[in-house]
Amino acid sequence: MDYRYLNPFVEVDKTVANLPHWRQEHVTYFVTFRLADSVPQSKLSEWMLARDRWLCNNPKPHDDQQRAEYYELFSARMERWLDAGEGSCVLKRDACRRIVEEALRHFDGERYDLGESVVAANHVHVLVSPRYSHCLSEILHSWKSYSAKQVNRLVGRSGALWQKEYYDHILRSAHAAFRVEQYIQRHTEYR
Repeated sequence: MDYRYLNPFVEVDKTVANLPHWRQEHVTYFVTFRLADSVPQSKLSEWMLARDRWLCNNPKPHDDQQRAEYYELFSARMERWLDAGEGSCVLKRDACRRIVEEALRHFDGERYDLGESVVAANHVHVLVSPRYSHCLSEILHSWKSYSAKQVNRLVGRSGALWQKEYYDHILRSAHAAFRVEQYIQRHTEYR
């Protein structure tokens, strides 16, 4: 897959729900989405309070030290929690994992170009480049909606399978793409 990187000379649309989302046409995103029960609500609430407090005490722009501190306190902590395999971990089941993998590949080459991906026990990592007029949120909605219906039917459950929001990051360089590919490949052990 040919990765497309953030262009610093082109406008970036920035939106915020619980997480920040940057949008730019013709780029590749590193996306993580997780099962609704993958992080206990008590941990998540504590994490959000600490993050909000940190952001209030560390206004932008952030220097390199602040970015490293933020990563360790919040991003890396969330990654460790996901890798701990909490929650139902229904994606450990081969049939459930295959449903998600097939959803990821379904419109590859048509609505988006799919790079490295892995379906872990309670979350998914993927590199994706939207094509034409297709936007990332539409692609994620399609993956999550289809796979939730199929997985819920398979395991005999109902209700939300996926956490509503997802983490996304625009790739900034070939070096960043290589690091993300390596990270995703290492995550095959968390299946």
